[in-house]
Amino acid sequence: MNRSHTRFQLSRAALTAACAVVVVGLAAGPAAAHAEVTASDPRALAENVTLSFTSEAESDTAGIAELRVVLPKGIAPDAVALKDAPEAWKLTATPDGYAIGGPALATGTDAEYSITVGQLPDEKSLAFKTLETYSDGKISRWIEVPTDGEKVDNPAPVLKLKAAAPGAKPIAPSASPSATPSSAPAPEQSAAAPSAPGASASASASAQASGAEEAGSSTGATVGVIAAVLLLLAGTFWWVRRNRGRA
Repeated sequence: MNRSHTRFQLSRAALTAACAVVVVGLAAGPAAAHAEVTASDPRALAENVTLSFTSEAESDTAGIAELRVVLPKGIAPDAVALKDAPEAWKLTATPDGYAIGGPALATGTDAEYSITVGQLPDEKSLAFKTLETYSDGKISRWIEVPTDGEKVDNPAPVLKLKAAAPGAKPIAPSASPSATPSSAPAPEQSAAAPSAPGASASASASAQASGAEEAGSSTGATVGVIAAVLLLLAGTFWWVRRNRGRA
């Protein structure tokens, strides 16, 4: 009797434990799918880094068609270039990040792609908030950033960065290799550029001098006319008085 009772208690305890495991597994189910990011060189201020992303599929009826990513502070949208992606997928810059997408993937297929970044910022971690859009219009939002080790239901992909390499410095925006050749003036333009302001100044000075000369000529002519009129009046006045005296 005691043995039967003991066996019953053990069986009941085992059943309770099994149910607890199932419940925990079901509770963790929705958070099982997630988005991740890894780096070819996960160090602050690292240059020409490849970032690889994986967004796990969580729909049983539709495939992932687009991913919308908000870049962390320190990475500009124009500093990102697509390296590898599903066939026919394209990357488009947005004001705060980029969107990548194309024909919907097969149901249950994870979205995997990689981008290159000119330089990582000087930070300890980088969060890439991601929105997954499925072919049926459903959107999964992996945008929560955990703080102080707390767990969140929809964590954003977070890249932990190591300390920068000795001597590493931020790249100046003007140091972009692709921008330098196109922005440099042609040799003949460089030679002609300095003479342009001089020619303009010379033309301005010439115009001012010409105006002053014209003004001087005009003033001289006016003075001459006035002098002639005064002489004529004086001569006329003298001739009138002379004739009156004779009379």
